[in-house]
Order: sequence, then C-alpha cells, then structure tokens
Amino acid sequence: MKVVAFPAKRASSQVDVLPGGHSRGARRRTRKDTLAAESGLYPQGLTTSFWFDSGSGNCPYSATVRFSGRRVGATGRLGRRDSFIQDEVVEGVVPGTGPVSVSARVYDVNPGEWTVTAEMLRPSGGPRSARPAMRLGPRGSQRLYPTAWSWRRWALSAGPAKPLKTRWVPLTNFERIPAVIPGSWAVLVLLGVLVGLAVQAVLVSQVHLDAARVLAVSGVASLAGLAGAKAWYVALNLRDWREALRVGLCIQGFLVAAVAVALSGLWLLRLAIGPVLDATAPGLFFGVTIGRFGCFLTGCCAGRHSVSRWAIWSSDRRVGARRIPTQLLESLAALCIAIPALLAVMYSRPAVPGTIFLASCAAYTLARQGLLRLRRESRRSSLAGPLTAAAAAIVLVASLSSAFLGVSPQPL
Repeated sequence: MKVVAFPAKRASSQVDVLPGGHSRGARRRTRKDTLAAESGLYPQGLTTSFWFDSGSGNCPYSATVRFSGRRVGATGRLGRRDSFIQDEVVEGVVPGTGPVSVSARVYDVNPGEWTVTAEMLRPSGGPRSARPAMRLGPRGSQRLYPTAWSWRRWALSAGPAKPLKTRWVPLTNFERIPAVIPGSWAVLVLLGVLVGLAVQAVLVSQVHLDAARVLAVSGVASLAGLAGAKAWYVALNLRDWREALRVGLCIQGFLVAAVAVALSGLWLLRLAIGPVLDATAPGLFFGVTIGRFGCFLTGCCAGRHSVSRWAIWSSDRRVGARRIPTQLLESLAALCIAIPALLAVMYSRPAVPGTIFLASCAAYTLARQGLLRLRRESRRSSLAGPLTAAAAAIVLVASLSSAFLGVSPQPL
C-alpha cells in the first residue's frame, strides 16, 4: 500500500513527551527562548501533516498515525520540550478513497527547527480479513513520507522532507494544510452578509418601507445571530466547552437569535413585520449560499468519507480525504430556495405576509435535515432529525398554501 505525507495543520490527540534534561550546550543556545516559552510569553507550537493511501477492501477501518519530532541542534539527553511523540487516530477510513491526509498540531515545544517523521501503526477495526493489506516493518508499522498540496491540480503531490519551524501557538491556526484556506470562512461569510443586506435593501424599497431603519434592525439582528450561533454550538458541545468557545458556530442558533431580535426590532419601530420578513428571505439564503463556500474551504461541517463519483477531496482541518461535499450541497440547496423566494417577492403578493419567509426557512430546515445525515459527526438523537423534518414539511406545506392558494401573481 502506498503511503505519503507533508507539513500542515491541527492536532486533537494525546501527546507523550520524552523525558530527560538539557545538555549544557543546548541550554546555552536556547536559554532566552526557553525561559520566555516556559514563562508563557510566547508558547511555541508546530504543525505537520502526513498522508497515506486508503488501500483496497470492503470495510472501513481505523488508522493510527504516530508523529515523532526532535529539535534540530538538540544534543545529549533530550529535554522535555526537545522531542515529542504524538498519536493521531483516524476513524472510519474507507478503502478505495485514495490518499488520506492526517494533520497534527504540537504544543509546548522549544522554539527552532524540528525534524518530524510519521509512521502508521497496524490498522484496526472490522474483520481482520477485511482490513487493507499493508507492508509493515519489523515493529508492525509503516513509514510515511512528506508531500505538498497543489491548488491548481487539487491534489497531493510529492515534496522534499525538510525541517519545520515552530510558531507562536495562535499563529499555528494559519499554517497551510491540504485543501484549506485559513481565514476564508470569515471573508466569505462577511461577503454573504453584505450581499444579503444589499438584496434586502432593494426589495424593502420596492415595497415602500424605510430601508435605512430595516437595515439597522438587520445589522443588530446579525450581531445577535452570531452570539446565538456561538451559544448554540457551545450548548451542543458542553463536554468540550472550552474548545467550543474558541472554535465553531451553529447556523440554527444564528437563525433563531437573528429572527427573534429582528421581530423585536421591527415591532419596536412599528414596521410591517410580514412584508419585511418576506423581503429578507431571498437575501438571507443568498448569503447562506456564499457563506457555505467558506465552510468548504475552511474545513468545517465536513461530510463523510465516500467512494462516490460525487465525492470531492476535502478536509475537516485534521483529516483530508474524498468526502461527500455537504457544504457545497447545502450551498446549492440555499440557492434553490433563494431564487424562488426572490421571484415570489418581486412578482406576487402573498395572501398572508410573512409566509414567503416562513416557507423558505421551512424548506431550508427540511433540506438541512437530509444533509446532516451525510455529515462526518454522528447525530446525537435518532428521533430529533425525523421529527424536525416532519415539522418542517408541515410548516412548508401550510405556508405555501396560505401564501398562494387562490391568489394570482401580480407585479409590484
């Protein structure tokens, strides 16, 4: 089985640091940096990635990649921060999906250059006869080798092995890893918000409402939505709430908080709630269409490993592989909702104002429940998804019926 690798990002694993003391020469060369790192002034970390071929077979399996590092120039007995061993476990590797990359982020090391190697330990899980055949070494492991990522060909390619440099720990979030563009999520989400507000302003003006006040309410609602998205994500990950505070948002929380604040703001300003919500729906889902591309390029909300012809090589910021592109599918679903909503707002007057917005949200919820089944993370409840989808379907049918039953389209 072919196995390969390269320098990149993220770690979520256990670290075993080799014991020992500094040699006198090594202590003299790194004294200032070591003291600063130990005092917490600028803790150092490094990021590395390796990949292996998923092999052939019939059953998914688990793979453990062991990273070993040593600081360049360290001599004698290695100090606590001069070497490391770190294992990364990859669950659910699907044979036949081609190369699978594994990224690790290592903390609490001395600054400088490091040589890092990696090896795959014996695959586990599933029937032994179904596991992929591998040429293992005498210790039951397989060496991995460095590679590089090509954006032009959208593929991993062979690269030279070279030392890695440590960085201040917060900057390790911006290390390059396969198929991930750091910061793209924030840029594309901001672009989606601006596009959504622009579309809303145009449509609100067409229904002869005060666009300036509506945009002010929308801006406040968007900020509240971000807070709601973070709170929702933390609530779903209470066991790891410290990590959840640092990364992760949930779009359900955004929609709930933003809509609640928007309704309150519109009521306080005595604006027509139904027509404003209808005029907001197209821009909202055009924004989701753009923002989900940021999720794809950042590696969040990733799909499962798959051998499907529709699978695309992408990353979840730790493991890169051929996956179901759930972010792009959700973007397409949002676009398919935004366009009919736009046409409905422009060329018809619903019998009950606000039902275009309600129908759009119900359609999005219904589509999202189907896509969540294709995501990498498993559902916490087997009943929540079907019940939510059933409720969304009922709301969708009721909204469309009340909005357009017996009403002929007419231009504004």
